[in-house]
Amino acid sequence: MEHITVGDTTVPALGFGTSGMDTDDERYRAVSAALEAGYRHIDTAQMYDSESAVGDAIHDADVDREEVFVTTKLLGENRAHDAVIESTHDSLDRLDTEFVDLLLIHSPDQEPSHEETLNAMNELVDEGAVENVGISNFSVEETRTAIEHSDAPILTNQVEYNVHERRDDLLSFCLDHDVMLTAYSPLGVGDCLNDEVVRRIADDHDRTPAQVVIRWLLQQPLVSPIPMSSNPDHVWANADVFDFELTDDEMRDLFAVGGDLDDDLASKLGL
Repeated sequence: MEHITVGDTTVPALGFGTSGMDTDDERYRAVSAALEAGYRHIDTAQMYDSESAVGDAIHDADVDREEVFVTTKLLGENRAHDAVIESTHDSLDRLDTEFVDLLLIHSPDQEPSHEETLNAMNELVDEGAVENVGISNFSVEETRTAIEHSDAPILTNQVEYNVHERRDDLLSFCLDHDVMLTAYSPLGVGDCLNDEVVRRIADDHDRTPAQVVIRWLLQQPLVSPIPMSSNPDHVWANADVFDFELTDDEMRDLFAVGGDLDDDLASKLGL
């Protein structure tokens, strides 16, 4: 497993998402399969209703809790100071853990202010209930504001990011400010897998299209994809991406799927 270092924090580069599953049994089996396949970065949220299943799967796995990087996110209605504190402790109870490695604001378009929410999140860092803080679905300017309002570093901004849905301005900003970009929907809800460029490169490497688009993300600095699947075969296959590399030409071809790559970002990416 490759890792990303952000400040003083090391994060497993490949994560596993838990949104979109219907039952606790499905969530439990998926996370159990992910842990068995070698994932050590598990993403959940209060909104997903998956925290209990994630906690049970980690507890039952033959893996020490300290080896698993666990992320959860605040429900929009839990943005006020006291609600941040209370709901996070509820999340810890559901996850059956004394701390989470990362707590995110799930969406920027909620009241109260980011400053109030981040102040409460920082209090949780001070008490040891949260190791790191971050944000999700924030624009460049919203990310800048979050950085200004948080004593603890903003570890990541989690956004949709794949070959069809690029975030060049945000990735460039993250690279300049040492913020990880966590890529949810890295397969584009499956639509990226039928792209002819993706399929050609997959054939050239004798890999699946999903493995190619995940590898494309992993080869970008400070980018952590978090694919999600409840199919154990797909869970295992999506983790089997560390024994091949895409060439610079292939990386550029995959960027071209989503449009022209900004020259400044291309330079930062070494392309």
